[in-house]
Amino acid sequence: MDENEISNKVIGAAIEVHKYVGPGLLEAIYKECLGYELKSLGLRVQREVALPIKYKGLKFKKGYRADLIIENMVIVELKAVENVTPVYTAQLLSYLRMSSLRLGILLNFNVAYLRDGVKRVVNNL
Repeated sequence: MDENEISNKVIGAAIEVHKYVGPGLLEAIYKECLGYELKSLGLRVQREVALPIKYKGLKFKKGYRADLIIENMVIVELKAVENVTPVYTAQLLSYLRMSSLRLGILLNFNVAYLRDGVKRVVNNL
């Protein structure tokens, strides 16, 4: 399975969660529900993964926490906010660079239709 196939499954599962519970809940609820949906599809899901940061020869063991990592290939960052600002996209891109992964998905569940809350972010390595 490649990143695009995983991405399609993540977005489909997120739409299912959003249809069922709707907007307005805490991010932690969406994270649990999405994790459940993805595992039911047979995907490996890691939650709240502490990942290291490398800086000029230094390595910090717990530099950031990825909300979800799917199949060790795609980072999923979840939000439940009024507006997605450019800093969220920049944050996800930083996570991708630090982890050397190529694809991230930013999901904002605080929207009427989830299709309006999905953004794919690509690290061109």
